[in-house]
Amino acid sequence: MSTRAFITGVSGTELTAAEREFIRAERPWGFILFKRNVATPAQVAALVAELRSVANAPEAPVLIDQEGGRVQRLGPPHWPVYPPGAVFANLYDTDSALGLAAARLSARLIAADLVDLGITVDCLPLADVPVPGADAVIGNRAYGTEPGKVAAIARAVTEGLEQGGVLPVLKHIPGHGRATADTHFKLPTVDTPRDELERTDFAAFKPLADLPMAMTAHVVFSAFDPAHPATTSATMIADVIRGAIGFQGLLMSDDVSMNALSGNIAERTRAIFAAGCDVALHCNGSIEEMRDVASQTPELAGRALERAKAALAARKPPQPFDRVAARTELDALIARANTASA
Repeated sequence: MSTRAFITGVSGTELTAAEREFIRAERPWGFILFKRNVATPAQVAALVAELRSVANAPEAPVLIDQEGGRVQRLGPPHWPVYPPGAVFANLYDTDSALGLAAARLSARLIAADLVDLGITVDCLPLADVPVPGADAVIGNRAYGTEPGKVAAIARAVTEGLEQGGVLPVLKHIPGHGRATADTHFKLPTVDTPRDELERTDFAAFKPLADLPMAMTAHVVFSAFDPAHPATTSATMIADVIRGAIGFQGLLMSDDVSMNALSGNIAERTRAIFAAGCDVALHCNGSIEEMRDVASQTPELAGRALERAKAALAARKPPQPFDRVAARTELDALIARANTASA
């Protein structure tokens, strides 16, 4: 059965009658969960199963933002706390091999949590490179301030997720680290020259261009397109994301409902597809907005469909894994990182 080129959130811990009707009628390609959708492991697993059942799509991707630190949709008392990216960066500075090992272990443990629930995609890793004076929305989520180090840790995180049977989503391409505003609330403009962006921000993403999926940044890069954020900029997508960075996987927008984007929800959705994104992402669970997104979303077809199929085909079964031993090892590495940074 064909699907539409969008990923949708839902409003709560169970589907409403309106949401069931919407999913059946509009056939979203995938789903994304947030804290409002989470109560207990059994409830989350049941919700995930119902999403796929109602969609009549047993392999439909179910996404979540489970980074660790302050961006962690699953948390205590049912799920453990995971460290933010800065912990791996600090450990990397002491011993690069240990920093990579900790990043890989943390992602592998996260993947085990997600697979238990039927969640198959994690919106991780970040390759954003923050700079002094930038908004704190990235902050300690980042893996450092040097592109090579950021890319290396992001690759280790990717490996951990993939070993656990979870697909990664690279974000926020082509870079959110210089943004001076939180794109949930307003649109930031980055005026950094082209050559500097290519040497720093874009350079962190380039070694990760083979990842199956990526999420755009709602950020204007005036050196390339002073009028549009990357999400709705045909120039940024063709020349930078697909061109200079070389990313050829499935490209999804960041959340359509974020206030960095201008226009109403329908207008934003049209702009996302016109710019060259393959899939639109809508997160807040508002049924009215969901309908607006669906009304402007095409069938998943052509190159976008090929990329979507390739992304899902990249998922492999989880490899054998001792969760208790891995958590013990990760805790020891985190303690070492904390000691080093003290």
